[in-house]
Amino acid sequence: MAVQAGRLAGRSGLRSASGSIALPRSGPAVQPRPRIESAPAIARRRARTAVRAGRRANRVGILLGGIAVIFVLGFFSLSQTVQVSTTAVDIDRLTNEQAALQGQRQQVISDLNRLGGASAIRKEGIDLGLNQLGNPLVVPAR
Repeated sequence: MAVQAGRLAGRSGLRSASGSIALPRSGPAVQPRPRIESAPAIARRRARTAVRAGRRANRVGILLGGIAVIFVLGFFSLSQTVQVSTTAVDIDRLTNEQAALQGQRQQVISDLNRLGGASAIRKEGIDLGLNQLGNPLVVPAR
C-alpha cells in the first residue's frame, strides 16, 4: 500500500502520511503477470490465418480470373467458328471449280464428236483451199 500511495502521491501531488513527497520508482513501468500453469491447452483450429483474423479473401482477383477464363473460352469458340467457315468456303470454291472443269470437258467432247465426222472434215478442207476431186481419170493399158 505504501508503494501505491507513493505512486499516487508522485503523480497527483498528494503527500504521504510522513508529509514528504514520494518520488516514482525507477523500475519497469509494467509489472509482469505471474504465470498460471493450471490452464488447459486449447486445441488449435485448422483454419487459414485470414479466416482466424476475420478477414475475407479478395473477390476482385476471383472475378478477374473468371472474366479471363470466359474470354479465353470465347476466343477459342470464335477461332473454331472461323475455321469451320473457312473450310465451308473452300469446299464451295472447289465444288464450283469442279463444275466448271466438268463443263469444259463436255465442251471438248462435243467438239471432238462434231469435228470428227466426214462432213466436218470436208468443210475444213474446202476452207483451206482444197477442192473436191473430179471424175477419175482412167489410163488405157498398152
